[in-house]
Amino acid sequence: MNDYIPGRNGVLEALKSGDPLHRIYVAEGAGEGSIREIIALAKEKGIPITKVNRNKLDALYQGNHQGVVAATAAYAYVEIEDILEQAQAKGEAPFILLLAAIESPQNLGAIIRTAESAGVHGIIIPKDNSVGLNATVAKVAVGAASHLPVARVANLNRAVEKCKAAGLWVYGGDMDGKCLWQQEMTGPILLIIGGENKGIPAF
Repeated sequence: MNDYIPGRNGVLEALKSGDPLHRIYVAEGAGEGSIREIIALAKEKGIPITKVNRNKLDALYQGNHQGVVAATAAYAYVEIEDILEQAQAKGEAPFILLLAAIESPQNLGAIIRTAESAGVHGIIIPKDNSVGLNATVAKVAVGAASHLPVARVANLNRAVEKCKAAGLWVYGGDMDGKCLWQQEMTGPILLIIGGENKGIPAF
């Protein structure tokens, strides 16, 4: 699959057809005609938009990008409710990972691969300040990304509250905390793992 979709018509069609997109890059100063429609559709669908200079766009796609490039997602995202329903359908207590600001696609792919083998039902990631489901993540995950649902949310606090309302107990990973094997981690669980540099944010 291509990592990027260039051009106004290509990006607009991808938005209208519901193709999984990770982010849309728009040239600074561009906002007329179809660019305005692209921005409006992206906001409606919750797809992040980043304005960059044309040198950045040229680096993303070496060709006629017409001032806009869409980064494709490896797989479509789901809602938190979908993850909870999947666990319920299996007759199992939900086990969800919330990843706060994981920036490396290699790390995200490795986490997805490990999470699937550990029985995790789904993963939550933020829309901003975090890597999404791109081709590199899919490659490192070695197929696990196609089986483990990932929800991308605009507000991590609301995601945590939604999980708590569904009866999940919240745990946080901490290098100075107790060993995992010394914890009684049974029942419905939301496990929060911090980013490489910032750790777990304040909730």
